[in-house]
Amino acid sequence: MSALERFAPLPLQESWDNAGLQVGLTEAEVSGALLCLDVTEKIVDEAVAKGCNLIVSHHPLLFRGLKTISDLTDVQRTVMKAIKAGVCVVSMHTNMDNAKGGVNYRIARKLGLKDVVFMGPRQVDGVECGSGVVGELEEPMVACDFVLKLKKTFDVECVMTNELLQRPIRKVALCGGAGDFLLDDAIALGADAFLTGEMHYHQYFGHEQQIQICVIGHYQSEQFTSEVFQEIIGEECPGVRTEIAETNTNPICYF
Repeated sequence: MSALERFAPLPLQESWDNAGLQVGLTEAEVSGALLCLDVTEKIVDEAVAKGCNLIVSHHPLLFRGLKTISDLTDVQRTVMKAIKAGVCVVSMHTNMDNAKGGVNYRIARKLGLKDVVFMGPRQVDGVECGSGVVGELEEPMVACDFVLKLKKTFDVECVMTNELLQRPIRKVALCGGAGDFLLDDAIALGADAFLTGEMHYHQYFGHEQQIQICVIGHYQSEQFTSEVFQEIIGEECPGVRTEIAETNTNPICYF
């Protein structure tokens, strides 16, 4: 936990978030860490099957307090299953989004962006952080080729876009997950394209030939977060075995 929090301090998280320890005892000795995006009953089952008594997730299992722990909801059932199996759960959410080298930097690396910086850098307890990043492609790309690159890089069934730009794309702004609140910032920075996981319908209007909006899905945009966890733990806690979860927890299906 200390290694993860040194990389992405908890004060970097948004006020509504609940990153950090979710379930379990801090003095437990780690037999193995299962790394994932979401914590579900199936993820707990996978952790147990792989001999991992720690789950490190991006999305918190607990966003709000529980008044009951029973079998009434999926979250309550997951908490109960984790406790009964002796599995600890730690989540690094918006603090990992906002950290340098975190979720958004990993997305930028997958796209091969260079000169990557925060879109709107700020300081929290003396640490530089930001909610999104911007960088440049090695070579300009026509819009159609850029969209196809996104499909291949993130292995997505589709990319939701506005009309294709009639100019090359070079400068790319991005924010994993629900990052549509940064669209205006991307435009102000002169980005040719803005990539995120979710976008409200009405935000697509009015930006024709101004910026290429590209939306690939929340889960898909953050799928490489486990790689960040694995690198941090591998460097700081080399004796800890890590496993990237094989369970796909994306609740959205495409037909």
